[in-house]
Amino acid sequence: MAEAQLCGLQDEFTCSVCLDTLTNPVSLHCGHNFCMKCLTDCWDQSQECSCPQCRHTFTTRPALQRNTLLNEVIKKLKKTEISSPPSQNYVGPGDVECDFCTGKKFRAVKSCLTCPASYCQTHLQPHFEIAAWKRHKLTDPDSDLKEKLCVEHQKSLEMFCKTDETCICLMCGVTKHDGHKKVELDVERQEKQKQLGATQSEIRRRLEEKEKKLKETRRTVEEMKISMEREMEEHEKSFTDLIHCIEEAHKKLTERIKEQEKRETEKAEGVMEQLEKEIEELKRREAELKELSETKDHLHFLQTFSSRCVLPANGDSLSFTVTADVSSKDLLKELSGLKKSLKKISQWDILKWTPSGREAPIFTLQSPEPQSREEFLQYFCPLTLDINTTNRNICLSEENKKVTCAVTIVEYPDHPDRFDHWSQVLCREALTGTRCYWEVECSGFVMRIGVTYKGLSRKGDGVECSLGYNDKSWTLQMSLLQYSVCHNNKQTEISAPYSRRIGVYLDWPAGSLSFYSVSHTMTLLHRFNTSFTEPLYPGFSVGLESSVTISHLTPCDH
Repeated sequence: MAEAQLCGLQDEFTCSVCLDTLTNPVSLHCGHNFCMKCLTDCWDQSQECSCPQCRHTFTTRPALQRNTLLNEVIKKLKKTEISSPPSQNYVGPGDVECDFCTGKKFRAVKSCLTCPASYCQTHLQPHFEIAAWKRHKLTDPDSDLKEKLCVEHQKSLEMFCKTDETCICLMCGVTKHDGHKKVELDVERQEKQKQLGATQSEIRRRLEEKEKKLKETRRTVEEMKISMEREMEEHEKSFTDLIHCIEEAHKKLTERIKEQEKRETEKAEGVMEQLEKEIEELKRREAELKELSETKDHLHFLQTFSSRCVLPANGDSLSFTVTADVSSKDLLKELSGLKKSLKKISQWDILKWTPSGREAPIFTLQSPEPQSREEFLQYFCPLTLDINTTNRNICLSEENKKVTCAVTIVEYPDHPDRFDHWSQVLCREALTGTRCYWEVECSGFVMRIGVTYKGLSRKGDGVECSLGYNDKSWTLQMSLLQYSVCHNNKQTEISAPYSRRIGVYLDWPAGSLSFYSVSHTMTLLHRFNTSFTEPLYPGFSVGLESSVTISHLTPCDH
């Protein structure tokens, strides 16, 4: 029992000079204990004899004698250490180990961003006692300290550059980020926290909307099945007396209803499966954002914010509704009055008969095409220009919503996604599997607006890098008050009144990309019809004295 208690007292038998277990311990009159060699070396290098821990000064150098009792206790402690279970101070699964412990590692209680290293309680003590170390920046134990340091200067990342949307050290702030807009990490965290809250609210709204849609679809399916069962019962009753005469007609009608039910059920199940997937994704994203929102690590928050605080592509507004009554009452009435004409009736093409005289679908799964601007705005998608793709001949402003032809070369850092020749920029958002709408304000003489696959080449002056002049991109070009569209290097001029505001409507599932002139009405300029195979990124190109601004819209802006 006593040996077990000794195991937890190892820190009490540590030399404050070498920060290791005491060896040949000696005790001073002030009550502090040290290794004999450590204390001797310390006094040999100093002109006065003082306690290294409390700084008590001795007039004459004391004669050092080994503390026999303390030495025996330490020996027993070392023996007990081997057979005793690990102390709760030892590093365990998920713990950060002390970088200065030798042999068996203790659990770190703090990490120092200045050193950088992690310390157990014992090895951390100099940070509280040594004046120069007291100014070091301590944080909770972190196994990824390298992520907290500037790659170039190996300094702590203590600032956020709003111009380049990145965390920087103080040295970066006065060198390559000089003149940029910079704030402290906690200030930027507060701003991003607000955006995170807005994103969470939008995800919750979408989640409620999808769950409501799923519930409505399930109810519609049940109503459809009940309707089909009722239909079968009515026909079964009518054909009971006429079974021998109209067997063939009865057979065809029954097969039609069953096939119709199977077909529509499969469609409805497809809608439900898609809605369940979207709900699962929204719940996952909500959980990720909740975890990110609650983290106390500002740096981790800001480094992962851009990748996580992006709304997932909103799925198409699918629906599954019952249309007109599909009852065959007219047919049943005719059959009752034509019992003597069974042969004629048996030859009717019943499968093609409907009250309107033509076959019509019972259910619909697609929303109608938008007509008014209010309907287009229901599919509004917020966009942000990606600074990592921006050519050095153009500059971004208005929180990366506006692109303008630059007067001088802009010194953006090297990036593999950057266009090195064409004056182009792409947005950060990838659009796929849904309907999206956005508007831009154009100013100047030459502008191109369009979308592209991510695989668009970035390096060189060939057409494979230019928006619209390859098979990976589609664009609308405005020049000298004229419109033209271009895809795969095929350009077509368009005759239409000039408008500074252009609306772009993407129906990814239907393979449709439409450009509209927006004023008091929506005027279709051109529609590309194709089959999209990858996510699309909105992109823009501007010429001299020209600019394009992504409009700030919401579904209520009408």
